[in-house]
Amino acid sequence: MQNTITKTFKSDKKPSFKCMDRGENNAFYLIEKRLTKVFKEEMESENSIFKYVAPSVVHKMALFVSGIANRSCSVGIAGETASGKSTIAFDIIDTLEAFAEEFSVSDLITRINTDDYYYDRSDMVKAAGSFAEFAKHYDLDVPEALELSLMKKHIEALLDGEDVYLPKYDMSGTAIRKDNETLAVPSKIIISEGLFTLTDEVVDAFDFKIYVDVSTDVQKERFYRRAAERSLGSSVDEVYENASSKAKIHIYPTIKKADIVLSGEADRIAYKNFINKILNIVKEVHVKDVLLYCV
Repeated sequence: MQNTITKTFKSDKKPSFKCMDRGENNAFYLIEKRLTKVFKEEMESENSIFKYVAPSVVHKMALFVSGIANRSCSVGIAGETASGKSTIAFDIIDTLEAFAEEFSVSDLITRINTDDYYYDRSDMVKAAGSFAEFAKHYDLDVPEALELSLMKKHIEALLDGEDVYLPKYDMSGTAIRKDNETLAVPSKIIISEGLFTLTDEVVDAFDFKIYVDVSTDVQKERFYRRAAERSLGSSVDEVYENASSKAKIHIYPTIKKADIVLSGEADRIAYKNFINKILNIVKEVHVKDVLLYCV
């Protein structure tokens, strides 16, 4: 996908204000204008982190930053294996957590790990004799291998302000999933990343839908490097071919549902710098309780 710079960031729809006075109205549009500038500068920069930003993104973000959307927001990040989605998600989380620590912001972010929603198939692994033998006859690279309906239910419960006990899947090769294992409390941002995060079963749970795009050459090089670290041995070619073929069917098409497409090859520092620019606006609005009128 080529780098796409939208002609306008503002949605055609005006925000629906409830009991807003003139000052609040002006503040919202100022925040939207500030965000527009930050996004536009990044998209027009060399080696931008963005490949595409939908026209509605800045408007929607302004609703949350301003507090008009007076609830948590949810972010879903998807992409093929070795696209960089996990790295980007953790960089975003690290940057947000550093902000929360600096300004003593409680319950800023909750991470939902999509992989924890794989169905428990431990009995099948035992019957097969090993995870490797099990994997020859059971496809883990399709959405049906995960209980995405439960994941959606958990995200929606958190957005409604409810505590949730999340499952935990053992990735060491047992295929054991322990349910009600980890307590998750409602926070200001709910973030989830995974192969199937933007598939039909769960995509509607997210306010911001992000797809991480990467060239085939870079993805393949990363995959084989990771495979060597995990000692996949002679099965690596078969694993890669299966993952790639299934991605063409189940993962890459979800790019059409994304309102943000990120480059999986951009500098990691660039992602953090961009998030910090957004957080500077948040800081001025909510932490310092003052919005600088310099646009």
